[in-house]
Amino acid sequence: MNDISNITSNLAASTQSLDSLRAQAKHTPEQALKAVAQQFEAVFMNMMMKSMREATPQEGMLESEQTQMFTSMLDQQLVQSMSKRGVGLAEIMVRQLSPGKSELNTAKPASTMPVNNHLAINQSANNHVASVGSTTVQQKFTQRFAQYAEQASRQTGVPASVILAQAALESGWGKREIKMPDGSSSHNLFGIKAGKNWHGEVAEVMTTEYKNGQPEKVREPFRAYASYADAFTDYAQFLRDNPRYEQVLQPGQDAVNAAYSLQRAGYATDPKYADKLVQIMGRINQVG
Repeated sequence: MNDISNITSNLAASTQSLDSLRAQAKHTPEQALKAVAQQFEAVFMNMMMKSMREATPQEGMLESEQTQMFTSMLDQQLVQSMSKRGVGLAEIMVRQLSPGKSELNTAKPASTMPVNNHLAINQSANNHVASVGSTTVQQKFTQRFAQYAEQASRQTGVPASVILAQAALESGWGKREIKMPDGSSSHNLFGIKAGKNWHGEVAEVMTTEYKNGQPEKVREPFRAYASYADAFTDYAQFLRDNPRYEQVLQPGQDAVNAAYSLQRAGYATDPKYADKLVQIMGRINQVG
């Protein structure tokens, strides 16, 4: 099963996802608590639905093993749909298990993200990162670029879910792409700047750089590509060409640990960069 398929599977039934959740709990216990609470809510609703079916009379001409099977499948779909919206149980659990917090912090990333000498992130892409656009926009983005993320994953060893999350984070799910002077797309989903070793096309745009913790608006050159496929290929080459990402390219890392490896390697100076990637991976899991 490829990486994109893994992240769209049910967390409660995936050993790999449980391992990722344990790793996440070490770094961001709040996010891990939220994920567990949501899974508990889903299990609770499934048990409730099962109990309701068992309490319903099962006799009749139309009752058979086949109808029971399809009824069970329908119930599973209903539970999945309900769990995405939530019924409030997960929120109550998080509040109860998080002393001193009266409200559930639901996917509200910081409004800005620092950048480093190698990368610059379009600031507008950082506003409400996990909720930019509708579910349809996010679903189309996931479906459109999943194959490219899988190819870049094969080239680098970085889980495809992390690569796809980075593209979504830095481009605002494709809604905040870096544009060329004529308004066309640069296809640069990863916010990679055009340094002295870049000999391709360039798109110059205003962006936010952080110096001594203070944001400054500056005009910077970014790499431009002929296609999105080229952007993912160059992203993979960018990681391979930089010794700082050696630990990121270690094979066998799960998605959560890979996200934190990227942050430690300095892909971005935002202290919550990996947390945001994990949030977006969860969103991809919901819409994929």
